Amino acid sequence: MTSHQYTTTVRWTGNQGTGTASYRGYSRAHAIEADGRPVLAASSDPAFRGEAGRWNPELLFVAALSECHMLQYLHLCAVAGVVVTGYEDTAGGTMEMTPDGGGAFTEVVLRPVVTVADAGMVEQATALHERAHELCFLASSVRMPVRHEPTVTAG
Repeated sequence: MTSHQYTTTVRWTGNQGTGTASYRGYSRAHAIEADGRPVLAASSDPAFRGEAGRWNPELLFVAALSECHMLQYLHLCAVAGVVVTGYEDTAGGTMEMTPDGGGAFTEVVLRPVVTVADAGMVEQATALHERAHELCFLASSVRMPVRHEPTVTAG
């Protein structure tokens, strides 16, 4: 079996002089880095004292699931001879908080809107979403459901 390793560095940049001496006394700002890639400015969600203008782990999680599905789907379409000319997914995730301050995502819903080159490709293009879901590395790695509600049209 082939194995792949992925390494990132998360660097906290939110020390405002007193570290974590108090809950309200530090910023949740941080940078996400990986060799040869642009740095992502990140924070926690504003609901958790984060900065609204930065990426947060919850958004990155939903985006990663959406991206993984798209890349598997485009691969399957290319192999099957389905010509995709447009793809956009507005994905959403629901996270439920627990009384102890923890929580978990209860589901992520992908809503890809796909355009294919010919009306004769619509049925197969729609069906390939299920196979892409089965093959998605990330969807296969999480314990909550990842649903998809695709729309496929010819353009």
